[in-house]
Amino acid sequence: MKNLLYIEASPRKSRSASIDVAKAFIQRFELRYPRSEVVTLDLWSLELPEVSDELLEAKYAGINGEPLTPAQQQAWERVESLGQAFHEADHILLSVPLWNFGIPYKLKHLIDAVCHKDILFSFSPEEGAGGLLSGKTATLVLARGLDYAADGVGSFHALDFQKPYLEAWLKFVGIERFNTITVDKTLYGPDVDAAVRASARHEAMAVVDSLD
Repeated sequence: MKNLLYIEASPRKSRSASIDVAKAFIQRFELRYPRSEVVTLDLWSLELPEVSDELLEAKYAGINGEPLTPAQQQAWERVESLGQAFHEADHILLSVPLWNFGIPYKLKHLIDAVCHKDILFSFSPEEGAGGLLSGKTATLVLARGLDYAADGVGSFHALDFQKPYLEAWLKFVGIERFNTITVDKTLYGPDVDAAVRASARHEAMAVVDSLD
C-alpha cells in the first residue's frame, strides 16, 4: 500500500495539460496499488492559511525556543495540519503549469505557508537545515506552452524558473528521488499539443511502474 499526495496547481481543469498527464499517473497508481489512498490538494478550491503576522511570529518564536501566544498557536496548528499531508504520503505528485516563467501564485502560497522549521525541515545553527521528508519520492508534471528544452533551437530554457525552483525545493525538504515530466510546446498547435501530451502520459505511467 502506498499513499499519494496529489497537488493540483492549474485552474484550467479539463483543458490543462499538466492535469491531463497527472490523471494518467493517478489512474496507473490506483491500478498498481488498489489499496492506496489518494489525497488531493486542489489549490484553487483549498483555503490556504495566510502567511500572517501571527504565523511569522509563531515561526520565529519556535526558532528561538519561545512560547507561543494563543493566536500564534492557532496559526501554527493550521500549518501543522497542512504539513501532515506531506508526512503521511509515500509519494507526492505535483501538476504545475508555467506562468510568467515560474509557478502559479497559488502553489507559491502553499509552499510559503507549509515550508517551515519543524514542519518540512529542521534547522540548528550547528547543523544547518535538513529536510524532514527523506525516504519519500515525488513526481513533477510541468506543462509549458513554449520550448524550454536545454538544447532546443530558439529555446526559452534560460527563462525556465519553474523546473529548477521546484526541483530545488523538493531537495530542500529532503526528497532526493523524484522524476520530472515536462510537457513542452503546448501552444504549437493542436497536433503538437496532442503529441506531447500523449508522450508525457506514457512517461507518467512508466514512472508509476518504476516505483519501489
